[in-house]
Amino acid sequence: MNETRRDRDAEGRARNARPRDGLGRPLPYGTPGVERQPEGVVRTPSETLREAQRLLDAGMPFHAHEVFEDAWKSGPEDERELWRGLAQLAVGLTHSARGNTAGGARLLRRGAGALAPFTGSGPHGIVVSGLSDWARELADRVESGPTVDAAAEAPRLRA
Repeated sequence: MNETRRDRDAEGRARNARPRDGLGRPLPYGTPGVERQPEGVVRTPSETLREAQRLLDAGMPFHAHEVFEDAWKSGPEDERELWRGLAQLAVGLTHSARGNTAGGARLLRRGAGALAPFTGSGPHGIVVSGLSDWARELADRVESGPTVDAAAEAPRLRA
C-alpha cells in the first residue's frame, strides 16, 4: 500500500487501514494492532450492551464507542440520544485514558447530559443515573489528576 495516500473503500470514502491500539490510536503500518470493530452492524439492544461491556472491561472504550455508534445510527429515533450519550461516555473515557484530560472531561459531561432524559426509565436495564454519576465523578477526577486506566475505570452499563 502507498502510505502517502489515504485508503479508500469501494465507494471512494476515506478509510484508514493503519493498525490501531486498544485505545484507537494509530500505530505504524506493519505493526500488529487490535482488530477494529466492523461498522454498520445492527444488533439488538441486549447484544449492543453485552459487546460494549466486553470491550469496556477489556480497556477498549474506543471500540465500545463504535458499537454504541452503530446502535445510535440504526436504532429507533426515540433512543438515539441514549446511544449517542453512551458513545460519548466511551469516547470521554478514551480521551481520558489517552491523557487528553480536558477533552475527556468535556465528553464525559456531554454524555451524562445526553443521558439525562432517560434517568429513571432505565431502558434495556441500563443504569442511567449510575452512569451519569460515574461520568461526572470521572470528569472531575481526570481534570485534576493523572491519566486513567480505561479497564480499571470501565463503568457497569447494567445492574
